[in-house]
Amino acid sequence: MEGDRSNLNIVGSHYGVGNKIGERSFGIVFKGTNLLNQQQVAIKFAPQTGIPAVYYFGQEGLHNILVIDLLDANLEDVFDLYERKFSVETLVPIAKEMVRKFEPLFTQVLLLVQLSRVQSIHKRGLIQRNIKPENFLLRQPGSKSASTIYLVDFGTAKQYLNPETNRHISYKERKSLISTARYMSINAHLGIEQSCRDDLEALLYVLIYFLRGDLPWQGLKTGISGEKYEGIRILKQTFRVEDLCDGSPEEFSECFSYVRRVGFEHVPNYEYLRALMSSGCGGYGEHDRMRVNARFDRK
Repeated sequence: MEGDRSNLNIVGSHYGVGNKIGERSFGIVFKGTNLLNQQQVAIKFAPQTGIPAVYYFGQEGLHNILVIDLLDANLEDVFDLYERKFSVETLVPIAKEMVRKFEPLFTQVLLLVQLSRVQSIHKRGLIQRNIKPENFLLRQPGSKSASTIYLVDFGTAKQYLNPETNRHISYKERKSLISTARYMSINAHLGIEQSCRDDLEALLYVLIYFLRGDLPWQGLKTGISGEKYEGIRILKQTFRVEDLCDGSPEEFSECFSYVRRVGFEHVPNYEYLRALMSSGCGGYGEHDRMRVNARFDRK
């Protein structure tokens, strides 16, 4: 990477790249300078897989413009094609692909694919904070990397590790609710600052949603947004994990129990979660993602 830096003395049109600060698992960090106002910044170079390439970002008139890879259907669309219920067999190939991104949970179930994406982001010092099926997209059939699942929408993402010091953000309460109520963690409902554990809990809700076809708190009627969030929180806290995961491999319940015990600043044991998920899906072999693409193409 450092050898490449000579060709990248200026990035983003006006950021000068200085000396290397450090190198970690998520990439290499350099000192930088905003050449327009001399503000000192940190510039991070990191490899990416499963994250759309950004070709342009800037302002045009009253609008912010973002140009990225053209992607196709999201997992909610695919879920509809499967009549709103995935079997564990269907989830295995999707999940495996997702696991590399967040490095969070499992390796053999749709979350594995999502996990992949989450892992990738967590390793870069980021938390996504809005994990949901609509934010995982497929590449267009027939295109390069068509089998890759992409994680998108970082409008609510936050840096939880300082890129220079690797220091974790501080624990705080009374934070605003920013995630999707259906999938957000219990701690997020309580207004507690989010960290890696919250992305993982949200991923687990997505997994159970795909296996069940719905979640117990869907369709909750209150008429007032704040009351709806509160009602969903109460259901999440009172609904037994064993009942939520009823009909799913028992290892999924163990994943929930583990993730809810993870401390705010603790690094989740991703390998343990993967082992649980792999054990739960042990009766299923590898399945070609082309099966999913082929079904989508027929629609």
